Amino acid sequence: ICLSLILTTSALALGEDWPQFRGPNGDGISTERGLPSEWGAEVDGKQQNVAWKLAIPGKGWSSPSLSRGRLYLTSAVPKEGAEPDSGDLSLRAMCIDAKTGKTLWDHEIFVQDGKTSPKIHNKNSHASPTPLVDSQRVFVHFGHQGTACLDLNGKVLWSTRELKYAPVHGNGCTPILVDGGLIFSCDGGKDPFVVALDANTGNVKWKFQRTGDPPKKFAFCTPTAISVNGKQQIVSVGAGIVNGLDPNTGESIWHVKHEGYSVIPKPIFGNGLVYISSSYDSPAVLAIRPDGKGDVTETHVEWTLKKGAPHTPSMLLLGQDLYMVADKGVATCVNALTGEPYWQERIGGNYSSSLVYADDKIYIQSEEGKTLVLKPGTTFEEPIETGFQTERTLASYAVGDGALFIRTEKYLYRVQQSK
Repeated sequence: ICLSLILTTSALALGEDWPQFRGPNGDGISTERGLPSEWGAEVDGKQQNVAWKLAIPGKGWSSPSLSRGRLYLTSAVPKEGAEPDSGDLSLRAMCIDAKTGKTLWDHEIFVQDGKTSPKIHNKNSHASPTPLVDSQRVFVHFGHQGTACLDLNGKVLWSTRELKYAPVHGNGCTPILVDGGLIFSCDGGKDPFVVALDANTGNVKWKFQRTGDPPKKFAFCTPTAISVNGKQQIVSVGAGIVNGLDPNTGESIWHVKHEGYSVIPKPIFGNGLVYISSSYDSPAVLAIRPDGKGDVTETHVEWTLKKGAPHTPSMLLLGQDLYMVADKGVATCVNALTGEPYWQERIGGNYSSSLVYADDKIYIQSEEGKTLVLKPGTTFEEPIETGFQTERTLASYAVGDGALFIRTEKYLYRVQQSK
């Protein structure tokens, strides 16, 4: 009984963390309670519901990860003595005390040579993938610039720059950890592939070469691990195709063709369906049954929705309600089983951050720093408007320890209900 209580308590404690992109289950859902609906406004000379604010050096759009009271971030900082705009960057990982906002460590992982580094999109950074934390390690990924495994004190256990490919617009895919494999996509301008590295060594476990020949081959999509009939799959969306892969071998189980590229939204899974967006140029949301074999384009797509589909923000699934926000500020809720819209409303602003659910609230972060706090449901209710409305942000929230952790262009904030 005691052991059971300890394990249950440990599981609950871990559930409070946000150790990877989109949280413990990679779906943007937190069990945290008591979170604020408003923050940032000046009240008696202080910012409302802001516990602390930390300036972050350099530039990065990686989202914060939270594990055991520590936050992990990456950033790209100009090398000391480098010419302005040279592109010579120190690619860094840092650890911050979640309670106090004190930086515990800040280490250089790789050096980027500006002469050989491809240009990036103005909405991207050289440190966009989110750190991933397990019980003893932190994994940081800088796309084609390299991947590394650190201990919790920031010591590099292994690093690799073996994977060579030419990204378009920079890097964006965040790795996931499945059965000892660190899995991510390398969808560059040609020969796109998905790879698994051995989490203990950094050696390549397997490589899956994308099939098909879309006109534009690049994408940035973070994969999703799912379970189908008791067996795990990796769902990875590339340009023109979504693949269901065996996590142990990288072999293709099924695939569906689509017409998009530069895919960004992370797939989500529920109700026996995988939900993806095809992103550019004309995004469509597809609901796919992942229980097929081979090419299931004509047989396993349950429904398709084009109006209101996102280019960039990952969607949110709450039971049988699917929420999404198009980049130009249209929010939509649809029946996740049929794709039939319940409501669709223009909310203003531009959006890149992924949707987050916590404390019976949906948090929708705009690029301009505004946050809309929306009540979930099949009837639209006018959201609360709040946030840091003078600070650009493209990163997504971390949630845990009774707080929201919000990264803007220059700062990291701890936002919590004032007592």
